[in-house]
Amino acid sequence: MLAIRWVTERDEKGYFWPSEEAKKHAWVSDPNIYEEAAKDPVAFWEKRAEEGIEWFQKWEKAYEWNPPHYKWFVGAKLNVCYNCVDRHIKAGKGDKPAIIWIPEPVDEPKRVITYVELHKLVQKFANVLKSLGVKKGDRVSIYLPMIPEVQIAMLACARIGAVHSVVFSAFSADSLRTRIEDSEAKVLITADGYYRRGKVINLKQNADKAVEGTSIEKVIVVKRAGNEVNMLNGRDLWWHELMEEASDNCEVEQMDSEDMLFLLYTSGTTGKPKGVVHTCGGYIVMAYWTSRWVFDLHDDDIFWCTADVGWITGHTYNCYGPLANGATLLFFEGAPDYPEKDRWWQIIEENKVTILYTAPTAIRMFAQWGEEWPAKHDLSSLRLLGTVGEPIDEDAWLWYFKNIGGSRCPIVDTWWQTETGGTLITSLPGIGPFIPTVAGLPFPGVTADILDSEGNSVSGSEGGYLVIKSPVPPSLLRGLYKDEEKFVNTYWSEYGKEIYFASDGARWVEDKYIRITGRVDDVMNVAGHRLSSAEVENAIASDERVSECAVVPKPHPIKGEVPIAFVVLKGVEPSDQLKEELIGAVKNQIGPTAKPADIIFVKELPKTRSGKIMRRMLKALLTNKPLGDTTTLQNPESVEHLKEVTGYKG
Repeated sequence: MLAIRWVTERDEKGYFWPSEEAKKHAWVSDPNIYEEAAKDPVAFWEKRAEEGIEWFQKWEKAYEWNPPHYKWFVGAKLNVCYNCVDRHIKAGKGDKPAIIWIPEPVDEPKRVITYVELHKLVQKFANVLKSLGVKKGDRVSIYLPMIPEVQIAMLACARIGAVHSVVFSAFSADSLRTRIEDSEAKVLITADGYYRRGKVINLKQNADKAVEGTSIEKVIVVKRAGNEVNMLNGRDLWWHELMEEASDNCEVEQMDSEDMLFLLYTSGTTGKPKGVVHTCGGYIVMAYWTSRWVFDLHDDDIFWCTADVGWITGHTYNCYGPLANGATLLFFEGAPDYPEKDRWWQIIEENKVTILYTAPTAIRMFAQWGEEWPAKHDLSSLRLLGTVGEPIDEDAWLWYFKNIGGSRCPIVDTWWQTETGGTLITSLPGIGPFIPTVAGLPFPGVTADILDSEGNSVSGSEGGYLVIKSPVPPSLLRGLYKDEEKFVNTYWSEYGKEIYFASDGARWVEDKYIRITGRVDDVMNVAGHRLSSAEVENAIASDERVSECAVVPKPHPIKGEVPIAFVVLKGVEPSDQLKEELIGAVKNQIGPTAKPADIIFVKELPKTRSGKIMRRMLKALLTNKPLGDTTTLQNPESVEHLKEVTGYKG
């Protein structure tokens, strides 16, 4: 039997639309849903909350707006873990796989965890945390690779009301320490190591460096790789030993809708990462409905989101969203090119994956490797593709559509942020259209606009700044941890306290669909990961031989953007060895994702008369764009030297 075609042929505008089969299959296929939601967004979200989530106590008020602060489902009681696990067992789905885990070593068997098994494991680990003195509101740091213990730990925290702070396992010891110190976590969960392209990465070594002198009282270690690690007596405890002794019965904590669920640190325009606060009620409502509608998630689907759990995409679509829907999620430990460049396609074929959600960076990498790799495998189980993390170019979109989706699967291009908690702009699979490079419509119940610098709505194809207006989405961040001033200044100052500023450029297509054009602040998008220019600059400037530095992004065919550092030295001459040492400092202090692709040694940096470094001009030098007026610079003579060292053609 031929695989179903889920989209129509491309029309004269270059758009794809859902086929009749897709419309019949989809949860939502009537475009009137947008108009109905726009008439009364609060009533729309109330209905979603009632239909999608089980509450112990209903809200007194659906939405409270005191700009720039807001609350959803005020006074309601629920438990996120209960909604992701317990209720599915009560509904008779206990034997259904919740997580299919694929290890990197090909000779190691996959692990299938049913909802009943997940329930027991989560309750056991919740009791482990309680036995170590973790209470409601306490922070727990999670520094784990892509193994099921990460979801078990997150859900166990949610079960007892502890606040988890997951830190990407490729981040350095310094990055982990910063997040531990800010959150004042009392327990760290880590692993001995994990596999990456056949090598064992010693994660415990990093964790040991990070926790010295911090608030961490206990370190729980998962035995994943079996490598030798140092276990400090009295502080370090093995996960498996604690789990053996723990009871598998743990009642859920009744949480207020506005209680904190988790903290997730994200790059900002200053060196210190921001602790984004997400709460229980609004977040899980959004996670549930965006998973269900954006991915048209049904009971028989195998859903694979390739994002690491250390990022928001991993939180919402590799844990909470699919599990709240009682879905089966596939979770892979390893790299896409190990042992061969067809590993992902082999996994899809063997596990009959139906939905694949990944980043444009990965797609561009696969396209560079060639279409022969996916062509080796039967990918006909796929019926929907998604992209996330950065705007996707047309070539990558069409390659993905043809070579992975067989020219028959829709691609949902999703725009959202760590701060929004869930997808805010996309095309719904039963409504469409699917337009290469265009994210689509705001999700029903989301009020988005594009403004000029004066705060006026733009029209036509004129570009502007993406904003979100009240009533804000239920999952929008509730604040930055212990930093009200930064919360207001970052998100609610550009256009006043009633408009959320997303720091992304956008433009309308047909005055209806939204195309995202990229970041407008000093945050780079490297391989789909947000990275602060200031954080990289701080790492380089920590070397005493560096007088000044400025880091700007440069377009890259695979990663989207890569950091380039302009460095002024003091008392030493430039050398290749020094360049390698400075790149190494960034890798050690932040992690390999942040490594500059190049360091350009310069005599001085271009500055305004007030002393501000003109990063805009440095970007223009790297991309051969017009430099603009240089007469306003404090040091216009620096430009000729910069043109020479960058090879600027103009």
